[in-house]
Amino acid sequence: MDYVLKCIECGREFENEDIYICDCGGLLEAVINPDTVEIDFKFDGNNLKVWKYRCLLPVKIKPVSLQEGGTALYKVDKIAKELELNNVYVKHEGLNPSGSFKDRGMTVGVTKAIELGKKAIACASTGNTAASMAMYGARGNLKTYVLLPAGKVALGKVAQALMHGAKVIGIKGNFDEALSIVREVSQKENFYLLNSVNPFRLEGQKTIAYEVVDEIGVPDRLILPVGNAGNISAIYKGFRELKEFGLIDKIPKMTGIQATGANPIYKAVIDNREDIEPVVKPETIATAIRIGNPVNARKAIRAIYESGGIAVEVTDDEIIKAQKDLAAKEGIGVEPASAASIAGLRKIADEIDKDEKVVCITTGNLLKDPEAVISVCGEPIEAEADIVSVLEVL
Repeated sequence: MDYVLKCIECGREFENEDIYICDCGGLLEAVINPDTVEIDFKFDGNNLKVWKYRCLLPVKIKPVSLQEGGTALYKVDKIAKELELNNVYVKHEGLNPSGSFKDRGMTVGVTKAIELGKKAIACASTGNTAASMAMYGARGNLKTYVLLPAGKVALGKVAQALMHGAKVIGIKGNFDEALSIVREVSQKENFYLLNSVNPFRLEGQKTIAYEVVDEIGVPDRLILPVGNAGNISAIYKGFRELKEFGLIDKIPKMTGIQATGANPIYKAVIDNREDIEPVVKPETIATAIRIGNPVNARKAIRAIYESGGIAVEVTDDEIIKAQKDLAAKEGIGVEPASAASIAGLRKIADEIDKDEKVVCITTGNLLKDPEAVISVCGEPIEAEADIVSVLEVL
């Protein structure tokens, strides 16, 4: 397979793979030459894993893998009935090895780091990227370095990064500041940067689109949380490639959901702009999407516009209600940011045809952020160790 890195702004192409940004400042994406691709998989619903689609993933060596992908796709009939919709699905990316969708990108990104001869990898993170990168870095025998906004990341995610051997540094600032620092450090120290500005990491995340098609065909609408905006960009690219290769005949409406306290992409789309105005101090209970200046904003906004989709904002209260309902009514446990997709669906349900096939992406596992659960559900009830006391509590 032949491919080049191409700037989404000026169109310049690069054969050098060890870059992230064009000289003009534009984001890069890996563009595959379709004449050099031999599709060697079938959309048959079988063997669902990221590397089933290796012929469309731009790496040349044996992948660093933890058997990522193949996440469950649930039909959520109770929630759908409440919204008077007939075909609502949840693809639960929290069932990946590290508990989030980031593993799809990391298996490709870490493999590319090794292919390029790198000895160390780095990222800024609100938690899930750090956890995933640490796991795949350990698997690939690479040194891993993480910058986090101190006190702003769920402990479950910090624990994962620490346990898997990452050097974790908490800075007295927000994610956007951490990303700015880690980009400069990576350049100076020759670390391979694995934030979503890295076009190869996004190549792994596009396999969400492939798997959805493999399981149920092309949905009419795909709804997902938006933080740094890499995932919506990658999934759209996945659908777009399948259409270019003649494997599907339409692209779903990409619908991005942001929290009201971290909503620069929502504001830009509402105003019909292609550029964002960063939110200087983003705040939301959904820590995974607490990002005010998403690096992939331009890609994400184009994905929404080109697919005929929309952007929606939801409050923390709406996110918490969706999180509780997914767990209590459907048995699907997700972290707060994940539930933004269901909260967003609720907001626009009246605008959706009842027979539309809708897929909501939930991005992280419930156990990623247990502090948030306790804060909204309360502590367990205590009772004396006898049946009378227990019955009284019951």
